[in-house]
Amino acid sequence: MIPLDDRGLLLGDGLFETLLATDGRLVEAPAHLDRLAAGCAALGLPAPEAGEAEALMVRALAEAGLTRGRAAVRLTYTAGSGGRGLERPAALSPRLLATAAASKVPTTPARLMVSTVARNAGSPASRLKTLSYLDNVLARREALAAGADEAVMLNGAGEVACAAAANLFWVRGGQVFTPALACGVLEGIVRRQVMAAVPVIEVAAGVEVLRAAQAVFLTNSLIGVRAAASLDGQPLAGSDLVAEIARAVR
Repeated sequence: MIPLDDRGLLLGDGLFETLLATDGRLVEAPAHLDRLAAGCAALGLPAPEAGEAEALMVRALAEAGLTRGRAAVRLTYTAGSGGRGLERPAALSPRLLATAAASKVPTTPARLMVSTVARNAGSPASRLKTLSYLDNVLARREALAAGADEAVMLNGAGEVACAAAANLFWVRGGQVFTPALACGVLEGIVRRQVMAAVPVIEVAAGVEVLRAAQAVFLTNSLIGVRAAASLDGQPLAGSDLVAEIARAVR
């Protein structure tokens, strides 16, 4: 049970990671835990012990009966209990939780829409997986209400930042592009893998680059690489390069 004074519950004071598990094996666990530790350093929290975190996630898979097939494992780390208002207590006792749920692979390209919810590139939280994810929740809700699968989020300057729950890439002239981290982008695990597999140019650009692209695709730890079929109801072209990238990071 999470107590009513938990700072993650009350203030979103904490971080999370979502990992893919296949047949009970945690995929890219060290990379996720390294990112969690970096987020802890940014928030002034002690990082959880990696062995404890992995054991907790493995136990969550077993308790959910998900040691076969694909599963999404969520590791949640809160600043713990205590403190009145915004101030943390002098002695922190962070709380570490893990849950697991079945996860299917999307079988169709994603329908995208440009959200009216802006990404706050000036906030450190835009580059961390904090528990304060309300903007992403609202953007995804807007997309689903419009008949799309995922939202494209722009920052306050009108530059492409990310999707509600994924990194964004596009192909133009045979080259691969992605928004720069300074645009308010989380440095995704699969984003890094794509950038290690093929040359990728990081840029700050408006949404017109997506509309004019040869292809657009999304990445995150659960979907891997997923092509986009349309943007605001307008068809997007495809590229064999997207399939090649998907095979390279699988």
